[in-house]
Amino acid sequence: MPPKLLIICGPTACGKSELALRLARELDAEIVNADSMQVYRGLDIGTAKPSEAQRAEIRHHLIDVADPDQPFSAADFMAAADAAISDISARGKRVIVAGGTGLYIRALLKGLVDSPSGAGKIRQQLQAEARELGNRAMLEKLRRVDPESAALIHPNNLVRIIRALEVQRLTGIPLSRYQQEHGFSVQRYPNLQIGIKTERPVLYQRIEQRVERMLADGLLDEVRRLLASGWSRNLKSLRSIGYKEAVAHLYGEYDLEQAAELIKRDTRRYAKRQMTWFNADNDILWLEYPEKFVTIFQHAIDFYDNEQED
Repeated sequence: MPPKLLIICGPTACGKSELALRLARELDAEIVNADSMQVYRGLDIGTAKPSEAQRAEIRHHLIDVADPDQPFSAADFMAAADAAISDISARGKRVIVAGGTGLYIRALLKGLVDSPSGAGKIRQQLQAEARELGNRAMLEKLRRVDPESAALIHPNNLVRIIRALEVQRLTGIPLSRYQQEHGFSVQRYPNLQIGIKTERPVLYQRIEQRVERMLADGLLDEVRRLLASGWSRNLKSLRSIGYKEAVAHLYGEYDLEQAAELIKRDTRRYAKRQMTWFNADNDILWLEYPEKFVTIFQHAIDFYDNEQED
């Protein structure tokens, strides 16, 4: 029987890391990170990684496992998470998976879509089009043929944009239809998914506070160190929210106030996309935190204690 997974999910800045730590203390658990940016070494402040003290108290997995120029896909995450979960379970610990990258969580719980592999020529054509037209134009192309996939992809994520266009051009069928037909009916692990329910005005206020705290904690110095280490501003990791705006400020393209406002705006937009993704999953139990911590904890206890019934 695969080990049980307690999943803590929700939009950025809703309190996932704090809740996961509280639960891990109470449940003798370890935490598997499901945030696609926290896997990168050196990207600490802008990704809101748990502190060194927190990671010393509760063991975290899949943090700092890739260099900033290293691709790290949902398939990479699934394989690494499977290994971490096996290790945690073998040592008699419970497993909490915490993060806001919905694709990672879905891949871990239900596998990945078996869509057709791409013909190299089509992919090269799409990459050439992207160099000429830019990411947003490519996303608009995708929106015309597969609006459901386009709604879930950020303009900076050119790999996913090209992949979705590639599937459509190869087969004439939108990638979103493959995902619907797949149905994600396989359950790879018994799981309880708890999403942190946060009213939008409160979430936006937390985002504002988080961005201001990141800047106060030295985000610009962190980015200076990354650039000084030779990492290109064009890397996918350094084009993520918070980093691309900080880089642009350091290159004189924005003043600090403009950069801060852009980070806040793009983070709000990202939070909306996350909620669109998570709201489509009827298996998530939505509860307020910290108000409903006792209820969340009781659900977790009931989930783990019912092992004999599975």
